[in-house]
Amino acid sequence: MAAAHAAIHAVINANKASGVIVHVSAGDFMAILKRAQSPVVVVAKGGIIKKHFRYLTSYKGLTFYTTSEAAIVLPHSVEAIQAEKIWIPEM
Repeated sequence: MAAAHAAIHAVINANKASGVIVHVSAGDFMAILKRAQSPVVVVAKGGIIKKHFRYLTSYKGLTFYTTSEAAIVLPHSVEAIQAEKIWIPEM
């Protein structure tokens, strides 16, 4: 029982630390990038069996996240930062 409570508190604390993360489709993610003035996107390639790309950006105080099986071609106005890994807490 104590381990279950510890796990729940770990997830709650991770969410507090990360703030609000909104999962959107790749198309919606691109639309958000077009609205931002100087967008910064964190990009990471992941997956062991099934490879995928993860993208993370911030817009108007919210963090937006998407995944894609193929690399997304980002607009030239985007500052892309390569990351080793992007971890999103699950709820």
